[in-house]
Amino acid sequence: MNTFESITQAIQTLVKAAGPAVVTLGGHPRGGSGFVVAPGRVLTNAHNTRGDDLAVRFADGREARAKRLGTDIDGDLAVLEVDTGELAPLEWAGAPPELGQAVFAVTNAPGAGTRVTIGTVSGVNRTFRGPRGRRIGGTIEHTAPLAPGSSGSPILDTSGKVLGINTNRLGDGFYLAIPAGEALLRRVEGLARGETVETPRLGVSLLPSRVARRLRHAVGLPEREGLLISDVEDGSPAEAAGLREGDLIVTAGGDPVATFDDLSAALGRADKGGVLAVRVLRGADEVEVTVSLG
Repeated sequence: MNTFESITQAIQTLVKAAGPAVVTLGGHPRGGSGFVVAPGRVLTNAHNTRGDDLAVRFADGREARAKRLGTDIDGDLAVLEVDTGELAPLEWAGAPPELGQAVFAVTNAPGAGTRVTIGTVSGVNRTFRGPRGRRIGGTIEHTAPLAPGSSGSPILDTSGKVLGINTNRLGDGFYLAIPAGEALLRRVEGLARGETVETPRLGVSLLPSRVARRLRHAVGLPEREGLLISDVEDGSPAEAAGLREGDLIVTAGGDPVATFDDLSAALGRADKGGVLAVRVLRGADEVEVTVSLG
């Protein structure tokens, strides 16, 4: 058997073993993929579970309805409960990926059926923004091509074990996957128990510091680093605390706020149901408010 025959046989063996555990979510172009991580449990991206269409199609054509167990929107993860029959869950890889390592993407995009592509790990510890703009760090960059609807599928090592969950497309042939380390495993176990991760939020729309400086300068107000509130949601923690459109957030939790990430970090350090001290410039006056993050 020559080298190409050996590679072909290895890939076909991998797909035969892993392919049945990779599923389609939804039956429309905005659907995605997922994979079986335990009996009756499918892991996918949270952005694949929007709306009420939680139909799951298996590689053999069987369809079943799924139920959300737990969701982490900012981490872009969700675990669904669905009848997985006798399918064997995919196993987690025991070691983190290394640069140059060969990887396989096995996907089941809506209307496309099972696909397999090959690539390499082209980068590690990459960062991207989740569905609500929060940073997701420590991700795997790879070059195994992914068709639309492939998010939520696994990236596998040469033995067919899960290295990560495909989540983001960088363009130019690069893709990002959340690594399947101990941290992800603990989060998936929690989501499978029905836990839902909810990061505290203010309930405001914001303009970046560069826009805020320009607008304040235009009306003769002193320029200052901060995020400008352009809208306050009705019934939000921000509204209850008295934050207003036009306020410039300059500190949160005692730390300076110059970027969206600064505010996200302050909210991430706060407890759900706790409070967060926010200092704003209201015109030329500094005002401090206490936001209850219920």
